[in-house]
Amino acid sequence: MLFILSLCEAYAQNNPEFNVNLLVDYKSAEEIIALIENKPVPTSLVAELRGNKIAAATAGLIADDRSLPNRLYNYIDSLRYNEIIKNDVFHLEDIKHFLPEIKELLAELKLNNFSRKVLSTVEQLFPADAKISVSIPIYVVTIGHENADAFVRRIKWYGEDYQFVGENEGELTIVINLTQAVKYGNDLVERYLSLLGVVAHEVFHASFSAYKEESEVWQNYYSMHLNPFDRLIDLTQNEGIAYYISLDQQGKGSLPRDWDNRIQKAFYTFNSQAKELISDTVSKTRIGEILRNANLSGYWQSYGSITGMAMAREIDLRKGRAELIETIRLGPSDFFRKYDDLTKKDSNLPTIDPAIIEKLR
Repeated sequence: MLFILSLCEAYAQNNPEFNVNLLVDYKSAEEIIALIENKPVPTSLVAELRGNKIAAATAGLIADDRSLPNRLYNYIDSLRYNEIIKNDVFHLEDIKHFLPEIKELLAELKLNNFSRKVLSTVEQLFPADAKISVSIPIYVVTIGHENADAFVRRIKWYGEDYQFVGENEGELTIVINLTQAVKYGNDLVERYLSLLGVVAHEVFHASFSAYKEESEVWQNYYSMHLNPFDRLIDLTQNEGIAYYISLDQQGKGSLPRDWDNRIQKAFYTFNSQAKELISDTVSKTRIGEILRNANLSGYWQSYGSITGMAMAREIDLRKGRAELIETIRLGPSDFFRKYDDLTKKDSNLPTIDPAIIEKLR
């Protein structure tokens, strides 16, 4: 039996066309926990659960090791028999170390329906007339790469076989990793609230993707903007707003002391990498590296996400929420243009290289 809960509790909805349902599957996390506790759970069952398969394949993508999913069974078998795990890319030893905290957070997720605040937060970032109708599976897992505590994939299923696909294809799917989530804070309340921000981040991605499918503006954009530079610009807006949602929802009134230095470093890297993509002389291998590092190289190292977060924050605080929402309707060029306008009024803000702005015209 799959323990799937539909998180459809009513909330103060402003747009009746915003219909997002979250379907949460806890089975992958539950069975790993049962295995560690020496309960009679077949290794093959655990390795074949959808959440675990998606997490393993995504870890392989980040680690640039496509053979990892095929080795998941062996990893889990080593976990069962307390064998030494070499190259522990799935962080299985962390599961054992944090097992009490993981079980506590899992129980809290089941007890408290967290969809109300998440969906309300996400809805407020979209145009008032946005038409979004989507049911989003959420797989709660305990395995995965340390740089992907939560993520969205588009997936086509063929029975229990699957294929990751691009925009406008497959089923929008969210995965959240409790082993990484328990590292968010020092107690259950802090971890739970932080996880809400992470889920809101991923629900935004999934909702944004669904919105784009119904938006003529976005469909026209994708019909003409397919090169690597465009992908980086798109990623920067998408991830940036999602990162900002997480920051905002967690109630972080004060920024890190080294915020300015971190943001300046992210902008410097962004400008450098974006200009490299503009040159059109970069190899396919280098393109993959640039785009992967933009979002999957650790929180502060993900230069595209951090640059976009700073841009979204400044647009929201200085121009107003309506202006940030308008960028979702109009696309990346508008997002960058609005931020570029702000830099002309405040010389203390980190700037986007003029060659990048010119490319976006």
